[in-house]
Amino acid sequence: MIVKMKRIASFSVDHTKLKPGLYLSRVDGDVTTYDLRTRQPNSPDLMDNVTMHSVEHMLATFLRNSDLADRIIYFGPMGCQTGFYLLVRNAEHAAVHRALLWALDQTGDYSGEVFGASEAECGNYRSLALAAAKRECAAYRRVLEGWGPEKLAY
Repeated sequence: MIVKMKRIASFSVDHTKLKPGLYLSRVDGDVTTYDLRTRQPNSPDLMDNVTMHSVEHMLATFLRNSDLADRIIYFGPMGCQTGFYLLVRNAEHAAVHRALLWALDQTGDYSGEVFGASEAECGNYRSLALAAAKRECAAYRRVLEGWGPEKLAY
């Protein structure tokens, strides 16, 4: 039996027009999903796994230690290698933007091992590089400079 499947909302976004930025993906009750688009979709400039994995470790840690620590539900990469999803509970857009800028800045200023870079803490701990995370976060920080709530719509 074939079941008619509903189209998920993210497939309705025209990825041919999507640029790097911060977008409001969806709201489910008190949970807001943000699309942190760091790369242009379907371009030859997709994130490699080391970069994506390293940014995930750094930003997840900093965001969970930000002013929004108790409101962060999830931070992780998109399978298409163009960005990340951030899910937060009961947070104003401006507060999310501030926390994200803070986490990006903290990554840029950080020196040391990537958070969770051990065999006991990560399933692929050899695939991490702080320099890659710093480059990606610095580029995305420039994109978000002056990004306001009026730009959150796709």
